[in-house]
Amino acid sequence: MPPTSDEIFAKVRDVLVDALAVDDDQVAPEATIVGDLGAESIDFLDMTYKLEKLFGVEIQRSELFPDDILTNAVFVKDGVLTADGIAELRKRMPFADLSRFESEPQIHNLGNLLTVSNLCRLIENKLAAARP
Repeated sequence: MPPTSDEIFAKVRDVLVDALAVDDDQVAPEATIVGDLGAESIDFLDMTYKLEKLFGVEIQRSELFPDDILTNAVFVKDGVLTADGIAELRKRMPFADLSRFESEPQIHNLGNLLTVSNLCRLIENKLAAARP
């Protein structure tokens, strides 16, 4: 039986608390992994490794950070993601709630796109896709 959303959140919270040395009450669904919880590049290696082992899934860096979007002139103009760029983000990050980002789609805000709930949805989607 697959884990429930609450069970996934609890496990993700535990991984984030351990990897980022934050208190468990800081790991709220709406907390951003970078801005609120202070994750850095090296932390993502640790987090993704632990999540992959814990849930038996594979998480590609490009799923969490579609960096190549930032270097494509079709997707970025004057430091702002274009409508095509936002559409590409939706395609590559279907688990992410982009509503807050869309109101101010500046590329410097992209680091705060990934929230705890987005990370949980990514895990849920991967687990659902792995089911027969």
